[in-house]
This record gives sequence, structure tokens and C-alpha cells, in this order.
Amino acid sequence: MQQKLIYILFIFASVISYGQVNLSLETDKAEYNGKDIVNLTIVLEINGTDLVQQTGFQLPDLSKFNLIGSGSVTNTFIDPATNTLITQKVSRIALEPKKKGKIKIGSVLVTVSNKIYKTEPFDVNIKDIIEKRSLASNVSNEIYLNMEIEDREVYQDQPTVAVLRVYSKNMDNFRKVKDVRLPRQDNLNVHPISLGKSEIDPSGSGNMASQVLAVFMVFPNESGYVEVPSVSASVSSYSNKNKIVSNKVKLNVKKLPEGSPEHFKNAVGNFSVNVYNASKDKIEVEKPVNVIVKVSGEGNLPDMYLPKIIASPDYEVFSPKITSKVAPGTTGMKGEVFANYVVIPKKSGAISIRTEDFAFFDPASREYVDLGQKTLALNAFSHDQILESRTTVEKVNEYTNTLLETVNTPVLKTTTFKVKEKSKFHWNILLTNIAILVGLFICYLLFKTWQKKRALVRETASPKPLGSVAETEKQIRETLKTDINDYFSYLENLKDSGDYEKFFDTLEEMDVDVRKQHFQSSSGDFKTFLESQYGSTVAEEYRNLSQRIQMEKYSPLKSSEGIDELLKAVVNLYSRISK
Repeated sequence: MQQKLIYILFIFASVISYGQVNLSLETDKAEYNGKDIVNLTIVLEINGTDLVQQTGFQLPDLSKFNLIGSGSVTNTFIDPATNTLITQKVSRIALEPKKKGKIKIGSVLVTVSNKIYKTEPFDVNIKDIIEKRSLASNVSNEIYLNMEIEDREVYQDQPTVAVLRVYSKNMDNFRKVKDVRLPRQDNLNVHPISLGKSEIDPSGSGNMASQVLAVFMVFPNESGYVEVPSVSASVSSYSNKNKIVSNKVKLNVKKLPEGSPEHFKNAVGNFSVNVYNASKDKIEVEKPVNVIVKVSGEGNLPDMYLPKIIASPDYEVFSPKITSKVAPGTTGMKGEVFANYVVIPKKSGAISIRTEDFAFFDPASREYVDLGQKTLALNAFSHDQILESRTTVEKVNEYTNTLLETVNTPVLKTTTFKVKEKSKFHWNILLTNIAILVGLFICYLLFKTWQKKRALVRETASPKPLGSVAETEKQIRETLKTDINDYFSYLENLKDSGDYEKFFDTLEEMDVDVRKQHFQSSSGDFKTFLESQYGSTVAEEYRNLSQRIQMEKYSPLKSSEGIDELLKAVVNLYSRISK
């Protein structure tokens, strides 16, 4: 009889355990400090195969906390004693309290087989402890910094806005706070929005007044929990200088979704890419061309990888100069970034300049956008083709400019009379050129007449010995010699005044005069002459300097530092090869 009773009790126990649902909500402790993380653990245990979970966990109102992170795991096993299937789901939630005191955490709800289960609400106690760094032992002089970040859950390379406030009971302390230093760390990029002080707010926390010192954007460049380091500032007084630091803030940086394009790098935001030729002149083979790759939009614009120009046997491409025009926007840094490339065509005809594929992640739509390649079509001409395409007026203008360049000196700048190319035909320019040519022809006739009269006078005088060939060549060199220091001083004045167009024109004139000193008409012959007279090192230096002058001349962005370095190289070389 006793064995039958025990058997009946086991049957009742198995019936009771079969189909049982247990739901619990617990915290790791009941009392927390002001900066502690509140960890909630939700456990759902279902015994039996006939029970089905129909909804997920319905969390209570957690608006008084900042969500730091969450995660869940599901385990399934069979109880060997009762041969019952047990499904256990555990979820962890990490919270940061926004306020102090007792905070009530409500019930967690879940529906299993058309029945709602819930947990019991409970309270957690948050102690009102705030770290303060005082300037002196007097409590009335206490001052401290606080860094506030509202949105602490962002994607990788997506910005979040941080606000730095200073708190003090004594308003006189606010004017002493200076030298705010924003955080620096390898796994995040920081860009300031405003470093100006705001008006003082007398209604701060803890009977303290507050003032905003800085507002800046934080771009975390890796996923996971990223800690924003403290911001420091100095507090100066008549007697000493102290340093105060703010609190640290943890960010929950979400990893970018899977399925990114193969050529995606780190662009997060909304962008567009444009490629264009900065010059409107005809493109000539072996002459530099400025090609601009412009990326515009809003996001992590200053820190992302720009699409590069792909190398090709049809052209030679050099490293770009990067310039940017960005300002803080609503969802990141907004503006434009320019990559200025110098491209030299290697063949005549149609040339296609292509960039790398470019893709970005749009946090608003949570999708990747693939812009692909951008292509710029150019048509390069040979030197003979450009000469043949010129009109008669253009040829006359070029001939006039050549004459003016040959008689130019550093003192009298006849290049100011050079005729610029015009897209429209102007009769005034043609008549001016004809008048100049007629005037030069009359001057030539007068000069020849003066030479004949002088020759008659010389015939009456006693003949002088002709001298050797070397002496005659020396006399010719002396007549052709130009003081190279005049050029150097004139180039220095042009550099200081910022007249870069006249600067490069004077460089060409100086090069022509130096070549005339050595009786060399073309640059190619002059390079051969330098190699034979001064060695291959000087000839190679002259070739590199000539190419550098051409690149700087046609560059749309000229800096005073680059022109100054170029002038030093010119003075160093031409002072050695000039006679």
C-alpha cells in the first residue's frame, strides 16, 4: 500500500511539472552609486513541448536610464529525471541611471500559449554621489566639469554630440576656466562644433550654476564598448594654476550591418562624388592637367577614405593635394573635400580617367549605397595639332608675345603688354598688334641706318687688332651677360606681393637669358650642354626643377610656402649655372 502511494505522488509531481512556465527579473544588487551600471537579468524557463512562446520580452518603462547594451541566449536540454524538454531563455540589459534616488523598475511581460506571464516590480536605490574636484578647501569655491552625451548608442563611424559643462557655486570661477582640451584617442575622432562659452545658467543641479564650455562631435571608429576619455581644462588664479578633468562616458558602438560592398571602406553618412577638369584650356600631350575629385555630403567627411584615381598607361598621375571646406551639420560634418590631382597625358586622342569604386553606409535608411566608379573623358592633342588649330589672330598674338619676351628685362616689364587669348575676335587687338609691329619695323630701320653711319666712322679710324677667338667669344658673352641677382631680387618681390603669374613669367625669361649666355636656344640642347659641362647631376637637377616649375605654374592652389621653397631651389641652381 505504501509503494502505491509513493507511485501516485510521483505521477502528481510529473503532472504538475509538465507544462510549467517560470519568469523572473533580477538585478545584481539593490543599491548603486551614481556612476554604477545597473544590470538586469531576465530568465524565462518553459518545461514541456506543448508550450510555445508567442511574444518576446515586453520591457517596462526604462526612460529614467540610458541603455548601454543588451544581449540574450537560449538553451534547450532534456531533464533526465522526468524526461521533459526544458527551454531556457536568458537576457541581460545594462543600464546607466539618469537621476538619483529610488527608481522603480516595472514588470516584464511575455505571452506563452495564449497566457500572459509577468514579473513583480521592485525598486533600486541610486546614491546621490557626484565626484567633484575642488580648487580649495572652501566648499563655496568648488568647481567641476561634466561631459554629457545624450545618444550613446550609434553605429561605427557615426557621430554623436557631446556637451561639456562646468558647475560651480561661485560664479566668479567661470571666468577662470580656460584651455579646454578635447579628448584624444586612437579608436575615436573628435571634431569641435563650438568652443565658445555660453551664458551662465543659475539653475544648475545641486544649487550650482552651470555654463557650457564646448560642444563637439565624437566619431567612434571601432565597434563595441568605446569609452570617451575625460576632457581637461585649466583654472587660473592669482596664486596658482590648477587642472580639472571631466567624467568619462561609455558608448555602445554598433557594428555596421553585414552585406557591405567589397570596396566599402569607412564612409558613413550621405555623400556624392564628382570628377572634373579644373582648366578650360586645350589639353596637350606631356603637359600637366589639374583633375579634381570632389566628395560632398554629410557624415564622417574629414576622416573617411577618398576614392583615388586609378593608374593607367594612357596618363601619369601624381599624389593629390587635399583641401576641405567642412562645417558641423545635423548628422555629421557637412561640406566638401577636394583631391587635386596632377595628370599628364601620355598619348593624343580620347583619354578616360577613372576613379576607384566608392560606397557608403547611410544610417538613416540603414542601407549601403554603391556609387560605383566615376569617369572623366578628356581629349588630348599633340603639339602640332594645337598649332594647326590656332587662328591667324592667335598666331599674330603669339608672335608678338614672343618678341616682347625676348626684349624684356627685370627693370622694364614688357610682359604687361602681352596679348591674352580671347574667345571672341576683337579688331582693336589686331590693330594694336599691327601698330606694334610697324613701330618695331621702323625702329629696326633706324637701327640699321645708325649702324651704317657708325661703320663709316670706324673705317676712318685706325684698325685695332682682332684678337683671338677666345677673346672674341669672351666679349660676346660679356655683352649678353645679365646680372642674375636682379632676377632673384625681382622674383622675391613678386613672391612677397603674391603676383604668381608674373613670378612664373619672370622665371621663363630668366631661363631664356641664362640659355643665351651659353649660346643654347632650346631646353633640350641646354640639358645636353649642362651634362657635358657640369655633369649629369646638375643636368638632372635642371630637368626636375623645370618639371616642378610647370606643375606649380598650372596648379590652381598655390601656397606661399611652396613658392618660397621653389624660389630657394631656383636661386641654388641658377646661381651655379649662370655666367
